[in-house]
Formats: sequence, structure tokens, C-alpha cells
Amino acid sequence: MEERDRMKITDRLARPLRDLRLSVTDQCNFRCVYCMPAEVFGPNFRFLTEDQLLTVDEMVRLAECFVELGVEKVRLTGGEPLLRRDLDALIERLSMIPGLRDIALTTNGIHLVKWAKRLKAAGLKRVNVSLDALDDDIFRNMNGVGVRVAPVLKGIEAAREAGLGVKVNMVVKKGWNDSQIVPMAAYFKDSGIPLRFIEFMDVGTTNGWDFSHVVTKKEMYEQINAMHPLEPVEKEYFGEVASRYRYVGTNVEVGFIASVTETFCRSCTRARISADGKLYTCLFASQGVSLKDKLRAGAGKEELKALIAAIWSQRTDRYSEERTAETAKQQRKIEMSYIGG
Repeated sequence: MEERDRMKITDRLARPLRDLRLSVTDQCNFRCVYCMPAEVFGPNFRFLTEDQLLTVDEMVRLAECFVELGVEKVRLTGGEPLLRRDLDALIERLSMIPGLRDIALTTNGIHLVKWAKRLKAAGLKRVNVSLDALDDDIFRNMNGVGVRVAPVLKGIEAAREAGLGVKVNMVVKKGWNDSQIVPMAAYFKDSGIPLRFIEFMDVGTTNGWDFSHVVTKKEMYEQINAMHPLEPVEKEYFGEVASRYRYVGTNVEVGFIASVTETFCRSCTRARISADGKLYTCLFASQGVSLKDKLRAGAGKEELKALIAAIWSQRTDRYSEERTAETAKQQRKIEMSYIGG
């Protein structure tokens, strides 16, 4: 598709639609305390059934619509997307969409040893691997299922060997894994892998969020800068969520995603589709609009595009800018495992 043929839609705050987060499953093999706490997502929790999930054909059809409306990047999320058996078939189909410049994936990394080469061959460009500690005891407590660090590190190495771009994400929760900030920074600095520190967010309603559990960007920056001086790196594009820095004298980057203390709502360009095909215009949304129902009722591409454009053009979301301690507790929000991070 020629660039001039693509629609460029904006919301009511003049934010363009450029990024799509596409959740391929609501299931996960971890029970991380900030996302899917085991006391809520236990053995009797009812996940979506296979017929409720979007098919590969449906996801590709929706992705085509979003690309024709201006989306340039698709990130596959979950749950844990590597639990989806037809993931490589989806990526291969997505990679053939004209105008789609980047396909990425967020994963806990456990299955990357098995998947990395297949995903690269299918057309995947990059992976973001979640790893919240290097200490086994701390990591086991964070992931909720007793998994050690080694399988994740092996997955990261498999992704690098396959030729995938790799970044590591660390969600920091005070009293749980904040002791790992400097060890994580030192390890991935030496490994030459970009690391993103993420402030503990009030996504969903089950993770027990309280501001007292947040380690702020400022606190993390000061610890890392004391270990090795940092210098700022200019943003690469409008809507980039991480504040990026470089270790002085190196080309290794570290970044901070500070959606609590340094919000970035005013430049948010991301739409999200849940595993059962609902469109959400904010990570902190409480309800979405079903695109799957329209698809299965026989809606064509132009009808779907018109609906998506109408929803985006009315968008006013800026939850993080408006958040208070009270609204964070009172507003019921969709769970991150369902909508994707």
C-alpha cells in the first residue's frame, strides 16, 4: 500500500493511531503479582474458550484495517502469546500486510528456546522479554509459579542467536524486587541488552496497587546513575513511552516507563484488541467495543474501518494524567492479562 493511500486518523486530543497491541490469548503460565496474582487466577479461574478467541484470519483482517487507518507497528501480547500454537502462522500473515513496518512480541521468555527461530523465519522483528529479578528466590515469588531465572535467560539468548532484537522489561514493586534494580542494570549493561524499568501500575483491579508500592523513575535513575553515569538519549518518534538513557562511554541503553510519576497520555498512539476481539483505546479502560461480533456478522473491511475510525476519533482517554489514589482504587479496569500490556 502506498503511503498516500493510508488514512491518517486522530482522536479529540490530536493523537494519531499508529500502534496496535493485539492480544492472542488471555492465558499465561506465570502468575505475576502485578498482573495475574495466583489468589485470583487460580485453578478454577475460567479463561476464554477457543471459540471465543479471535482466529488467525480474524486477527489478520483487523490488522489490515488498522494499517489502512495509519497503524505502522503491531505488538503481539497476551497473556503469554507463546502459548498460542498458531502464532508463527499469524506472524507470517501479518508480515505480508503492505505498510506494516514492524511486528514485535512481548513474552516471559520461557518458550523462546523452542520458538525463536520459527518466529524470526515467520517475520517477527523484535521481542520484549519480561524479567523482574536475577535472584531466584525473588523471581520465583514475583512470577508466582516457582520458575527460576535460568530458563528466561536461555530464552533471551535463543532470541539473540535467532537474530531477533531483544529488550528486557522489569516491573519494579517496592518491597518485592526493588533490591534487584542495580543487579539487573549491571547484568544487562554487560550483556549489551537494553533494559526497561517499569513503574508498578494500577492496571486491572486485582493486583493490590497502592502508590506506596511504587518505586519512582527518579529513585531508580539515581541508583543506576550512581552505579554508572547516564546520559539522555533523544526520543526516536512521537508516542515513545520510555525515557531512554545511555551508559556514558557505551552504546548500551537503559530506559524508564514512568506511567505513574511522568505520564505520557498526551502522546499515546496505541489501540488495543483483547483476545476475544474487543477494541480498547486505553490500557486502563473499563469497557471496549466488540469487533469480533461485527466480523462474525459478516462486516466488510470498509464497515470495520469506519467503526474503528469513529471510535478513535472520539477518544479522549488520559487516565494516567487524571489518576488519583482514590480513583485508582474506585475505578474498575480491565485486567492486563486480558488486554495485553
